[in-house]
Amino acid sequence: MRKGMLLFGFFGIFCCCSNVQGRSFDVQSPDGKLKVVIDLKEKIYYSVISQNDTILKDCTLSMTLSDDVLGAKPSLQNIKRGKIDKEVLRPIPLKNALVRNYCNTLRMNMKGNYSVEFRAYDNGIAYRFITDRKNELEVLDEEFAIHFPTNYWAHLSKTSGFKTSYENPYSHLNTMDYKSSDEMSYFPVLLESPQGYNILISEADLDDYPCMFVKGTDKNGLTAVFPKCPLEFGDDGDRSVKILKEANYIAKTEGKRTFPWRFFMISSDDKDILSNEMVYNLSSPCELEDYSWVKPGQVSWEWWNGATPYGPDVNFVSGFNMDTYKYFIDFAAKYHIPYILMDEGWALSTRDPYTPNPQVNVHEIIRYGKEKGVGVLLWLTWLTVENHFDVFKTFSDWGVAGIKIDFMDRSDQWMVNYYERVAKEAAKYHLLIDFHGSFKPAGLEYRYPNILSYEGVRGMEQMGGCYPDNSLYLPFMRNAVGPMDYTPGAMISMQPEVYRADRPNAASIGTRAYQLALYVVFESGVQMLADNPTLYYRNPDCTDFITKVPVTWDETKILDAKIGEYVVLARRKGDKWFIGAICNGKEASRRFTLSFDFLDKDRTYRMTSFEDGINADRQAMDYRRKEQQVNSSDKLNIKLVRNGGWAAVVE
Repeated sequence: MRKGMLLFGFFGIFCCCSNVQGRSFDVQSPDGKLKVVIDLKEKIYYSVISQNDTILKDCTLSMTLSDDVLGAKPSLQNIKRGKIDKEVLRPIPLKNALVRNYCNTLRMNMKGNYSVEFRAYDNGIAYRFITDRKNELEVLDEEFAIHFPTNYWAHLSKTSGFKTSYENPYSHLNTMDYKSSDEMSYFPVLLESPQGYNILISEADLDDYPCMFVKGTDKNGLTAVFPKCPLEFGDDGDRSVKILKEANYIAKTEGKRTFPWRFFMISSDDKDILSNEMVYNLSSPCELEDYSWVKPGQVSWEWWNGATPYGPDVNFVSGFNMDTYKYFIDFAAKYHIPYILMDEGWALSTRDPYTPNPQVNVHEIIRYGKEKGVGVLLWLTWLTVENHFDVFKTFSDWGVAGIKIDFMDRSDQWMVNYYERVAKEAAKYHLLIDFHGSFKPAGLEYRYPNILSYEGVRGMEQMGGCYPDNSLYLPFMRNAVGPMDYTPGAMISMQPEVYRADRPNAASIGTRAYQLALYVVFESGVQMLADNPTLYYRNPDCTDFITKVPVTWDETKILDAKIGEYVVLARRKGDKWFIGAICNGKEASRRFTLSFDFLDKDRTYRMTSFEDGINADRQAMDYRRKEQQVNSSDKLNIKLVRNGGWAAVVE
């Protein structure tokens, strides 16, 4: 569905007609601390100011069409100011069940049947183009050029091309050193200013349009680059295609529509980044009349651990076969895990979604799962889905619960539209979707809540390439814009200098307590248990904790955080609180004082906690489990070793 120009939730809209005096306007956040100043000159300029500090200076925006340039020599017809203040219940509450959308707005209607709308929130600024034209548009390019008043410290993921898995480790550099000849980066990008401000940049309400990438300018700034729209494809194996011909445009789209929001989440406190709801507040609402069938939950997954349960209770040859999958289902049923995932290997061919591997009777596994109360998710490549789009009906008839779709590795207009076609068709047949090899979330998951997660992250699939020094940026960047399928849950933990692992003995870098805490800290509508049921059975206290951690939440409180170094937070589901703390490896240990003032007063709670053991800095599997009583007036000192963690449930 293309977006029209309906603006909702407004209170007190004021119009200023074409006799507007002057060519400079501003819109302030509701608390008055953040302001964007717009200057109409030979093009549209804007600067962002926070409490008298200019943090973005003389930025420019425009959109080049095949027959026009929106924003060039802008001729203002009128402006409309407004205010949005509403609270919304999120369909899938990964952070908070209730979200407030609170901002001031400025819409500049220009001659040429287009508008530019700005929103000013207490924690950020956003803008977008709106067009009101009869004929289809060919968008050749979009200018997104931002400039920094001084040298900023940038965190970003570089890529050598538009074909990418979005799993590159973060690079950290001075903006003055980011050259136009350097590799570009995909969103989100995080900036730290000398004045103490953080700026998280990404996009929202992405629809019928390519993802934006950015690169350096040689002049202390960032500018946008976009993949061209592909026109012709050639064969390139079972999970990709070659682009044989591209258009000269980045998008061909309807003339009457809204374009994606470009937003800057701005804070002077690192904790605010984790609690932001910018993507949700800027995205279109749910399009499903009924989504009660969407059931987020944990998933027992066989690929990372090699599908090799072993031990005295395993009297069969393990692998991708019937006995092994039934063993996984029994494990999931025992711990009330709602799903298992059958990854690559369940089908006879990766190109054919209808013919199961003869060693894997999918129909019997689905039947057995239903008997045990466990749903089955199936893995497919995006190309197989595209070539067999009736697979959604087929899988629904089989009783499949959802699909993990993999290896898209692109975000041009064609591929962005593919995501929507998949989400819509899957919803028609009540199927859940987990996108892998995917770009970051940008709002589609709110329109179609059956999209429960996206990969697009350097997660545990990278084995030794997934390390806390990189992962500690994820809560502030990738997870800050939407759900993230990181696939946690390792029961074999190592410090980086001694890491040696491969399937079937897969392992993670970081302590055991760090792994447990990831289930509280990281957000995903489908949260994997990536390790072997055998190891979970051997660690029942850890498994009991992990499988009780919800994937949706009523309330989130950020207790302490520092970009790339540590996160301490508490989340509530019903009358239980879960607390998670993780840190990187740059210090030998870290200490925090937890205040329980978020608990109800005059009540006593039982807390079960997991902390790094005395030798966890060398033997990462060393941990201690403790039980104690706490109340709202208590304070607790906790210690995390390098690459360590702390996790607790308070009930």
